[in-house]
Amino acid sequence: MISPEQVKAMIVAEMPDAQVEVQDLTGGGDHYQVSVVSSLFAGKGLVQQHQMIYGALKQAMSTEAIHALALKTSTPKS
Repeated sequence: MISPEQVKAMIVAEMPDAQVEVQDLTGGGDHYQVSVVSSLFAGKGLVQQHQMIYGALKQAMSTEAIHALALKTSTPKS
């Protein structure tokens, strides 16, 4: 199990300008909806943006601390 605060910290560690909102969808600490706004997404497609988030959460995803992840990503102007 991983807390929403830990999920946010892992993303911000990789993307310091990110505005991150994390919602635990089931209350069990392993199904999350994450919204990330970052200027680092500029010029990148949706798949690339999501890959950046998966990269930041790689350790938690590989150990199945996070079992399911719904993502919403955007740049500050979109």
